[in-house]
Order: sequence, then C-alpha cells, then structure tokens
Amino acid sequence: MKGIELVSMLFFSLPLLALGSGEVYIVTVEGEPVVSYSGGVDGFSATAIDLAEEMDITSESVTSYALHLEKKHDALLDSLFEVGTYKKLYSYRHLVNGFAVHISPEQAEALSKAPGVKYVEKDMKIKKFTTHTPQFLGLPTGVWPTRGGFDRAGEDIVIGFVDSGIYPKHPSFSTHNTEPYGPLPRYRGKCEVDPETQRDFCNGKIIGAQHFAKAAIAAGAFNPAIDFPSPLDGDGHGSHTAAIAAGNNGIRVKMHGYEFGKASGMAPRARIAVYKVLYRLFGGYVSDVVAAIEQAVLDGVDILNLSVGPNSPPTTTKATFLNPFDAALLSAVRAGVFVAQAAGNGGPFPKTLVSFSPWITTVAAAIDDRRYKNNLTLGNGKILPGLGLSPSTHGNKSFNLVSANDVMLDLSLLKYNPLDCQRPELLNRNKVEGNILLCGYSFNFVSGTASIKKVSETAKSLGAAGFIVAVENTYPGAKFDPVPVDTPGILITDARKTKELIDYYNCSTTRDWAGRPISFDATASIADGLAPILHKSAPQVALFSSRGPDVKDFSFQDADVLKPDILAPGNLIWAAWAPNGTDEANYIGEGFAMVSGTSMAAPHIAGIAALIKQKNPHWSPSAIKSALMTTATTLDRGGRPILAQQYSETEIMTLVQATPFDYGSGAVNPKAALDPGLILDTTYEDYIRFLCSVPDVDPNEVRNITSSACNSTTGLPADLNSPSITISHLEGTRTVKRTVTNVADTETYVITTRMSPEIALEASPPAMTVLSGASREITVSLTVRSVTGGYSFGEILMKGDRGHRVRIPVVAMGFDS
Repeated sequence: MKGIELVSMLFFSLPLLALGSGEVYIVTVEGEPVVSYSGGVDGFSATAIDLAEEMDITSESVTSYALHLEKKHDALLDSLFEVGTYKKLYSYRHLVNGFAVHISPEQAEALSKAPGVKYVEKDMKIKKFTTHTPQFLGLPTGVWPTRGGFDRAGEDIVIGFVDSGIYPKHPSFSTHNTEPYGPLPRYRGKCEVDPETQRDFCNGKIIGAQHFAKAAIAAGAFNPAIDFPSPLDGDGHGSHTAAIAAGNNGIRVKMHGYEFGKASGMAPRARIAVYKVLYRLFGGYVSDVVAAIEQAVLDGVDILNLSVGPNSPPTTTKATFLNPFDAALLSAVRAGVFVAQAAGNGGPFPKTLVSFSPWITTVAAAIDDRRYKNNLTLGNGKILPGLGLSPSTHGNKSFNLVSANDVMLDLSLLKYNPLDCQRPELLNRNKVEGNILLCGYSFNFVSGTASIKKVSETAKSLGAAGFIVAVENTYPGAKFDPVPVDTPGILITDARKTKELIDYYNCSTTRDWAGRPISFDATASIADGLAPILHKSAPQVALFSSRGPDVKDFSFQDADVLKPDILAPGNLIWAAWAPNGTDEANYIGEGFAMVSGTSMAAPHIAGIAALIKQKNPHWSPSAIKSALMTTATTLDRGGRPILAQQYSETEIMTLVQATPFDYGSGAVNPKAALDPGLILDTTYEDYIRFLCSVPDVDPNEVRNITSSACNSTTGLPADLNSPSITISHLEGTRTVKRTVTNVADTETYVITTRMSPEIALEASPPAMTVLSGASREITVSLTVRSVTGGYSFGEILMKGDRGHRVRIPVVAMGFDS
C-alpha cells in the first residue's frame, strides 16, 4: 500500500487533464477476468467456464466478481491520480481484466510502474478492410436443403458484427415477408433507440444493436453531427457485411432501373447483433473494439465477424499475438465464440496481414466466377476492352467523341480539374450534347473526391450519348471496379489502350492555328456491359488480399503459424448498403453496393460457420475452424490449381500459382465443411502453451496480457494442434504431432503426403481406423534435403473409405543445420 501512496503523492500536483488533451490507454491489471477466474479471492466463488457451458452473466458469482474487479480498477486510479485529471472509459472484466483510461503520457508512465499493473498500451486506431456468391459456393443446392431450406438456414444462431452499424430499414434485414422470429432468451443484448426517430433498431432479425465511441470521443475524433451516436450505419460497410453473412434470401438487387440478380446471406435465417465501432471519417479505436467484443460475448453471440483490424502489428509487445485485442478474442474463443477476421487489404505484397493469432480464423479474399467487362469500338475498327456496368450507346450506334479538355468553358478555372468530369458547369453543353464525353482519370478518383457515378451524372446532365474515363497514369492505391450507372459508359484501365484511344482522337480532330478544335470526327460505340461473364478460372486470389507469411513481432520475423487460414469471395460483392453511407463515392444514396475487400470475405466465413454451428451446436470454435480448413479446396472450377493475382516486374497485373501464403488451406467448400469427417480440436490451454512456446516471449508477458501462467515453455509453436503445420526455421529433422477426432461414423483413412523435393515429409501411421467419437494421433516428420532460401509447400492428405477427405497444409523453410 505504501508504494501506491508514494506514486499518488508524486503525481498529486499534475495539472487537470484538459478536454481533448492526453491519450487513451488500455491497461491490464493483476487478477483473472470472469471467463478464466478459478477461485482464490476471499468471498468470490469461481466463474471460469469450459466450452460445454455457457457463461451465465446474471448469476450472483459472475456479477459480484465482475463488480469486484471494477471496484479495484476505480480504487487503483483513485489512489494514483487526483479527481478530474483522468477519465476511465471502460472497465474490462469478463474477457480481460483491465480498463481503458484517458490520461496524459506522464500519468501513463506512472500507471505502468504502479503495483498490480501488468501492461499499459496507448490505444491504436483500427480500419475496415473494404449476389451471386451463395450460388458460387453451392449453398442453395448443397447446404441449405440440409438445414431445412433457406428459410431455416442459420436458425437461432446469432452473428455479432463489430463494424460500422446497420441500416435497419433495408429489405435484407426486414421481417415483413419472413416467418416471425421468436424470442431467443439465451441472447441478452440490448437494442439502442435512435435518438432522432425514438425507435429501436431491432425487429427480431436484428436482435441487438449498440454503439461504442467513448475512446473516439475522448480522442476528439467523434463528431455527433456526422458520426451518428447510435447503431445507425453512416458508412455502408456494416450493412454490407451483415447482409453477406445473414441477409434475407431472394432480395432483388435493383439500381438505375436494372436488376442485377437476387442477394442472400450465407445463413439467411441467422440473427444479427450489431456492435458499432467504426465511424465515417476516422475509423475506430481498439479500446472501443475491445469493449464491443466483451459485450458481444456477454450478450451471447455464437459467431463474431470482424471486418476490421489494426493498422499495423502492435509495437509494445514482443509477439503480435499478445495485445489486448487478440487477448479479448482468445477469451471470446474460450467462451465458445467463433471469430472470423478479415486478413487485410495490403496485398499482393508478403507479410501484409493484420490478423495474426491462431485462435482467429483469418480470411483472404477471392475473385469469384462473375466478371463484368465491356468494350469500346472505335471508328477505325479497333476494339478496346474496359469496365462498364452500363447499357450500350443508343441503338448500338457510333457517336462523335469530344474530350472534356476541348469543351471547357472560358470561365473554367484550374482550381478544379475539368478533365475528370465531376463538374458539368465547367463544360460546354452545346458541344457535349449528343456526343460521347471523353474524360481523364485523375488522382481524385483514388482519394475519393471524384467518382464514376459523378461522371455519369455529368454526362447525363449535359445530354451526352455516353462517357469514357481513360486511365493514362497508374496511381498508388487505385482500384478499378465496374460501377453500375444508367448512362452508357466505360472505364479504360489499360494505359496502352488509352494511348490508342487518344492517338485516334487527336488524329481525327481538326484544330485551328491555336490548337482549338474545329470539328470532332472521331467516333465510337459502347457495348452493353450489364450482363456478367462467368469464368471457370475461379476462384482466384484477389490482388488486394493481404498475404503471409504471418509475423510474430514488429520486426516482421516469421511466425510458425499459417496465415491466412482460408479463402472466400471478396471481390465485387453485391449486398445491402446504407443510403446515407459515404464509404464508397459511387454508391452514395443507393440501397445496394458492389464492393471489394477482405471485409467482404470474412462475413462469408462467418455465415458458413453459423450453418456449421447450427448443425453442431456443441462444437468448439477450433472444431468449426478445422472443419472449414481441412475441407477447403486448392483447385479452381476448371480443376486447375488456384491462381493468385500478382504484380509482374513491370508492375502489370499477372497470375501466378497460389500458395498457402495467399489462400491458407484453400477456398472454402461449405458442403464439405458441414461433414468434415475428422476435426483437429484445440483448447484454451493449448493456445496458452502455444504463446509460452513462441521464441523470445517472456512468460510474464503472457501472464500480464492473458492472466494465464506458463506451466511449461519447452514446446514449440508448431506443436499447436491446428489444421495446418508451419515451421519457419527448419534444421535437420523436426517431428510434430496432430490429434484428429472422428465426428462421423467409424471410418478407415489412408494417409499420404506430398511436399516440395527440398524437404522430406512423412506421416505415420500410413493408415488408421478411427471409431466414431474417438481420437487418433498422427506423427509427422520433416527433414531438410536441400536449402533453397525460400519456403516449401506440401500437404498431408487423409482419404476415408466412406468418402471423407481431410487435408492439412504444410509449410516449411529449410536451413543448414
């Protein structure tokens, strides 16, 4: 007690914390959280749970112990700092034991040295990782019938979305044309009331809706006029991800009078629980996210979808796996909640993942079989390919081309860029009307201040027959997606084709001595781009999807963990949108959007996990993860190895054969995942042993962040019973073991291996019979044959005589011993 008093005296004279000054810090303290408290504090009985149980947050033991922890947080802060010099934002009690507090850096330094304080970290920002896919994944014919049809698929499973909120009036979340949703007593979440309409956000389909912004407010980033202090989606992202996972089936996607098919979630009958942590302009903060995750687990969600993540690996810990965010997710998994997280959009470059830990299912993004392409036919007979989700020019006729540069009004000032066709008042209507308007692609399209939607509106308002946006220069961060518009239009993305277009235009335009155009004689026609083209070369790993290897620390040392875990559709995904959403300039005011990102891939896995959970309600999160991974496929629809989009040496997009660092175990196969045959199960204690075995990790750091002690540090990370094997530094021979459990009828499996020749891979026994419900151990040995300086890839394949096929990917890098 004397130590605490001394610190208090030292900092008694600190100035009062001015509003908006200071920083938000996440702090963990001594003592186990509710989920892992096994007793030992006088007057408080144990609250720890195992996966067979559900946490009863209303029980006297849980409520009293949680209150005890919160009082200790308050007492610690009161003993250190004068009232008014700090503000506690959250007490974390159930998944981690700690709090978020707004204090000065000097106070944070004092707090880190106080008795009982284990870890102090400055809050980090998070960001989002920004329909046809149910058919592509075989759900309507192969999966939904086994779950009672689409109107029962995901019944009574609750998916929590830690995202930007929801637009509750969207038909994807409506209950008007569905069988009524009954009460679900085991879900204990609440529904906030919209401060403007005074109506709550829930309707049975949406079963909970809350927002978390205390850290954002303390940081001075939150603007209630823009960011909506409610679960209302002011972005579009949250509504989109919720609809992908659990949106109603058969919702007509209509835009500009055209229908683009019918949208559906993966588990259309699942319930939606909203935990808003992302806001329009600044993203969000980890301390708000940890509070949301804790609340979601307390409320009783089954699945947690995180299309969000940190901007970079944590800098204050020796391991990427050890931070309050990942620790909260580890406790969520301990409480029986399956976690799907987007891999990140840093691809195609290696080590760009922002989802690190083996207890999280990290999802990479695939391009599915649907592509929207279009072409432009020039008057000289050349046909230029491009993107254009639009109708054709009238009567499929050709029209004269006029460049925006040649039809500027005299009053147009170079304060604006007339070439990107965002401001119709800068262009001469008399010269544009009846012609195709040729526009340039500026950096404004990358920054979000220009959009194809606005080009279309400009062309329409000037009476143009259509528009062309031509890319002359590539900009970092540029992404070229087809945008649905109601005016004939096309985006030419290949700078070489743009040169052909501009050369033809210049040769065909007559000019006076000053370079002013006298006549426009270049002509073109735009084809109909509304119908998608279906490709067999799908799935492919999307260019933007973050790649492995996984990293174990901020210095980007390789980890013995395979990441990403699995591949799911994440490119050009049609789903619900918030009409007031500002996330995508091309979809402002729309009810649907077709957007890309690993943000879209993660909810595909969350929805499919809900279907597995519905069938197997007592399976652990690791069992669900194993079922997804061991049944994934590494072949595309044409039976060829999956390809990954990558940059060539000249920075042209090309296709290369994908590796586990691109897609993890492969592309998700929902039908097979519902009947995996064998699973590899992993307990909370296994994950702690894994953390304790990570090289250079201090056991005290493991205890400080997880509240669990290291009983042994003799193992190796690759010993974790995960459905993959990764060894980043293999010398000589290494032996690892895997335990498989039969979740089907008794079956005999033949085990074979395949590996790059630099490393010998053996598995024993070569065959085994596994009784229903029983477990068997497999011994795997890897031996370096030759050193190449790169990774080698392989697999362990178990084929059962009842038709099950279980595959474990193997990744290793050999070194001289």
